[in-house]
This record gives sequence, C-alpha cells and structure tokens, in this order.
Amino acid sequence: MPLIAVCAVWGVFWGAWSALLPAIKLELGISAGDLGLALSAVPVGALPAMALAGRLARGRERTALMAVMVLFALSVAGIGLAGTAWQLALALLLVGATSGALDIALNLATGRVERESGRRLFNPVHAAFPVAVIAAAPATGLARSLGLGVGAVLVVIALIVLATSLAVLTLPLGPGPREAQDTDRRRLWGAALVLGALMGCVLIIENSVEQWSVLLLEEHRGATPLVASAAPAVYMAALTAGRLVVQALPRVPLRVLYLVAGVGGGVGIAVAGLGGGVLISLAGFAVTGLALGPMVPALLSHAAADDVSGRLVWGVSTISYTGFVVSPLLVAGLSGPFGLPAALAVLGLLGLPLVVRFAVP
Repeated sequence: MPLIAVCAVWGVFWGAWSALLPAIKLELGISAGDLGLALSAVPVGALPAMALAGRLARGRERTALMAVMVLFALSVAGIGLAGTAWQLALALLLVGATSGALDIALNLATGRVERESGRRLFNPVHAAFPVAVIAAAPATGLARSLGLGVGAVLVVIALIVLATSLAVLTLPLGPGPREAQDTDRRRLWGAALVLGALMGCVLIIENSVEQWSVLLLEEHRGATPLVASAAPAVYMAALTAGRLVVQALPRVPLRVLYLVAGVGGGVGIAVAGLGGGVLISLAGFAVTGLALGPMVPALLSHAAADDVSGRLVWGVSTISYTGFVVSPLLVAGLSGPFGLPAALAVLGLLGLPLVVRFAVP
C-alpha cells in the first residue's frame, strides 16, 4: 500500500534523526543550547507550511503528496551541507516545512482513499510511522559504527524517500472533492477546533514520552542508559499494537475510543511519572501508548468521513500540531516547581477532555 510506505519512510527519517543528533553536534562543534535553538526551527517551519499545504493539496492529493515527498527528500539531504549552527537552523526550517506539508498531504490522501474505497486505512498507515522510528534509530547507530558519516546517511534516506514517492502514482483517487459553502466552512472550522484540541491533548502526552521518558528513568529511577533508552521504544510498540488491534476488530465506536484513551492514557502517564521503579514506569508508558494509539487515526478518519472537501482533515491536523509545540514548554515549566516525575503525572489531566467528550457526545 503506497500510503503505508510513505508514512514508513517519513518515520525512517525521524527515527534516524534522533540517532544522528550526537554526531551532528560533534561534527559542527556546537553547544547543546545552540542545537536546541536549531531544533526549534522545525515547528517554526511546519505550522505555516501545514496551513498552506492544506489549501493547495485538497482535490490534488496525489500530485501534492508526490511533490512534497520530493521536496522533503531534498531538504533531508540538505542538512548534510550545514557547517554552522545557523545553517543547521535554516536547513531544519526547510525540513520542518516539508515535513509539515507531508503530514497534511498524507492525511488528506489517506482520507480520500479511505472514503472512496470504503476501507479503514488510518490505523495501518499511522502504525507504520512508530514501527519505522523503532527500526531506523538502531539501524542508524549501526551505520555510524560502520563508518558512515551524517551526510552519507542523510543522502541514503533522501534516496529512499524519492524512490517511495514513485509509488504515490498508483493511488486510486477519483475526481477532486467539491468545495464547501461558506456556511459549511464555519461549521467545519468549529468542528476542527474541537477535534484538533482533543487530538492535541493526545499529541502533548505522546511528545512528552518521546522527549522525557529516557531522562525520567535515568535520573529518577536509577536505570542504566541502555534500559532507559527502551522507554520510547516500549511506548511506540504499544502505540502500534493499539492501532493494529483496533484495525483488526470490527469498527469500534469513536465514543468508546474517547473513554479508553482518556482513562487509559491519563492513568498510564500518571503511573509512569509517579511509579516507584523502572518496571512500573515502563508499564505505565506501555499502557499510555496502547490506550492513546488508536485515537489519532480515529479522529482523522472521522474528520475525513464527515467532510468530502478535506477542509476538516486539514484543520484537525494543523490545529493538533500545536500539541508538539506546546509539549516541551509545558513539561519544562511544570518540572521547575514540581520535578519531572510529577510534571509527567500532571499530563494525565489531559485525558479528562477525552472523557468529557465521551460523556457529552
């Protein structure tokens, strides 16, 4: 399935990227602060690109997806040309923009194919991303140990992305959707705010696990670096399992998923933060991933089915991305007065809006 392949190669880059960061920092001779500032260029580039991509891609999903994949590949290869911190920031601004556009184009294309074929696709498509991340990180570490430099690894990834873009040509898409009327637009953007905010709650927790779970286990649970590094993988594996389980079942009502995600995700991250040992925290991360995993695909699928113009998928995807922007600031702000374990546990409160949505349909 081309869409699964697209999401997988997207995950390959981001999985490899986490493993390349130490080498990039060393090669450029920059401080951790400089690296952090450069990395902040990713969301800065992503948000405006997502807004623009949604406007341009609706009704042209196949062409748009192929175009942004080519641009994404070029931006990935371009990182290897950076020789200073500001050049890295500029390269990552382009990566953020093309990755954000790829996010929108992929969701729009998946929604179109799902709606026109009648097949449920968002769960398997979005399950490909965490699987690719889990596989790409150690593979990149192995490539580095064999002597491949950062530039060579990035070029290989760029070539894989380019090759995969050709598969997009086989997508069975019909004529472009009709444009929504003005009254429909107001209704759709209202729905996008609600669904996007709910999805943003999920993404805040997800991003927090990815960024802070290793630090939690090393500094607050006394885990070795090897054991601590398993935390994001445990979460991603559970996330994938949750999506595939829901895909294998008969269609689960969205209201049920709200309840499971709100209760399971909220309790899971609270246990992970406040649990007294390594195994308890890992179990908490696993429960969090298992409960939250199906929520994002379910919301996107609901948005695609409820609006043939694609405006709702575009809005939900863009609004929810603010969760990735807010997440590091939120956890860092809470960690100051309360400490990291309590900060992660407080994120369990983000499950409450999902429970409320279950209770008030």
